[in-house]
Amino acid sequence: MSAPDEALQPGFPHAVLHALGTGVFTVDTSGRITFVNPWTERLLGRPAARMIGRDAHDLLHRRPDGGPVPRDQCSIMALLRSGRPAEEGSDEYFLRDDGTTVPIIWATTPLLLAGRRAGLVVVFNDFSLHRDAEEQAAAHTAALEALTTRLNLVADVSSVLMSATATPQRIAQLLRLLVPAFGDWAAVDLRSERDRAAGTLERVAVRSHTHPRRARRLEGPLPPPPSGSRPARARTTGGDDTVLLSAAEVLGDPGAPLAATHRPLFDRLGGRSALVVPLRARRRHYGMLTVARAGDSPDLTDSEILLLNDIGRRLALVLDNARLYHEQRNVAETMQRQLLTPLPQVDHLRMAARYLPAQRAMEIGGDWYDAFLLSDGVVALVIGDVVGHDLEAASHMAEVRNMLRALAWNHREPPSVILQDLDEAVTNTSDAPMATLVFARVEGPEGGPWQLHWANAGHPPPLLVTDEGDTHFLTSHGPLIGMSAALHLGLEWPDTYVELPPGSTLLLYTDGLVESRGRPIDLGMAKLRHHASMLTGRTVDGFCDELLARIDPSGDDVALLALRLPPAGAGAPGDSRPPPPPQSPYSPAAPNRAAPGSVQLDAPVEDPTRGAREESPGGLPTE
Repeated sequence: MSAPDEALQPGFPHAVLHALGTGVFTVDTSGRITFVNPWTERLLGRPAARMIGRDAHDLLHRRPDGGPVPRDQCSIMALLRSGRPAEEGSDEYFLRDDGTTVPIIWATTPLLLAGRRAGLVVVFNDFSLHRDAEEQAAAHTAALEALTTRLNLVADVSSVLMSATATPQRIAQLLRLLVPAFGDWAAVDLRSERDRAAGTLERVAVRSHTHPRRARRLEGPLPPPPSGSRPARARTTGGDDTVLLSAAEVLGDPGAPLAATHRPLFDRLGGRSALVVPLRARRRHYGMLTVARAGDSPDLTDSEILLLNDIGRRLALVLDNARLYHEQRNVAETMQRQLLTPLPQVDHLRMAARYLPAQRAMEIGGDWYDAFLLSDGVVALVIGDVVGHDLEAASHMAEVRNMLRALAWNHREPPSVILQDLDEAVTNTSDAPMATLVFARVEGPEGGPWQLHWANAGHPPPLLVTDEGDTHFLTSHGPLIGMSAALHLGLEWPDTYVELPPGSTLLLYTDGLVESRGRPIDLGMAKLRHHASMLTGRTVDGFCDELLARIDPSGDDVALLALRLPPAGAGAPGDSRPPPPPQSPYSPAAPNRAAPGSVQLDAPVEDPTRGAREESPGGLPTE
């Protein structure tokens, strides 16, 4: 999951504020009230509508007799002016709507939005029951500690549940917050994704502040639930309702609800009672969160139970969103790999391709590579990128790719003419947006010399690396596909030729390799050139893998297509040198796809294009 879940952002703080039983309001930098919780309305007898937008000092701050307090003597406003981090007190009075005053205990903390001071958060409670000195001191300390602890817990739980870390780490961090703040030990049991129908549970995290080693040894798969009806399984694996367990019942009655799963916890970690909160979201039951108390610890209060229920609901949403994220990513990546092409085996040439999906679930689909034999026996190489990052972009990519294949196969024309026809076809027969691509022909007789004939439609330039490590970009640019015909610009794509030295490596790539949000494309291209020059001794597969490892692209998806030229004369008639090792079977494409234009080794059929290649001395026959 990667970005924070939208369901966790607004609702969680509000739910906690409702359960605190404490007044909370915020003021902006001018001292005007911007938010009040229901307990503020209750304590002051004022509806929120008559407080929002009013100056907090003028509206609320009074002396014990109801008289006004000079603004320069207001402790809360002083904090707003001074910018001090936080302060508390218990010698102030607020004015109720009926004209009476109420003594308050209060605490403040700066309100920060996007890292900038935006005002103050004021937390207060009725202090009228603690008027004598002894009671005031004790209540003051206890109330401030409780307020601070609860507010810190709210902030920390929100931070953990909204973080981008892996789900197991988030669960472990959550238990560290709950123990010992809410209980002496806590555990999270999740239903197995591989055996969800049977309801098998795995204890993924256990924490105890008194027996940490025992707690860790209790983690792992739990015994399978008994077969039978759903209610019978729910007694073992947890149902849909919060349950308060008694240790005496669980340890004394093997048939008690949840006895099979919780007896080892009580037996090894102790405890008097436990609250079991179901982890349920969007009609899916993911497991349960258990928080237990032992010894002389008081029972959980109603407000604590409500808060733990809300934490359980939020944890279930985290689990459900993680499931949806992985499902979406798997669908997108599977579709993308079904559209990618296995590489053909062509004479002594060796090719390698790599594809890295985008880091976010649906930012996938626009990049592609292609390599196939044309009707005249020439090898065609393509690298491209359709505008967009989603499944729609993947479908548009497939449209553009297939159009280009058909045009290249049916017309023995220069790459510039193929791109002009593709621009017309995309504009008039497809709703695909603009695309960048390089279309190239590798031409030459068996054994070389070889020549690259290509046209570039707004794509990053190919990189040529000689076997001595010299590098240079093959620059030649034309308009993007889908722009010239759509705007009636009459633009053209120049044809460009370059000799491919024996043993050299030609690299085609998409912009995700050289460009990111934190790095300009010029710096990325310089980095690519530097690392590519140092990898000439590697196989073409090793070249691609090491290049990706050194550059470590992030964010956008990345496609690579590399071609390694053989030594001079290799494969020519009369050449007695053994052929190079077979091309690596690795492919980013789906494993059930075959390379276009290739003959399957396990299906010996006559190559339908052999006659065309024999008639074209510039062609490169397949092996």
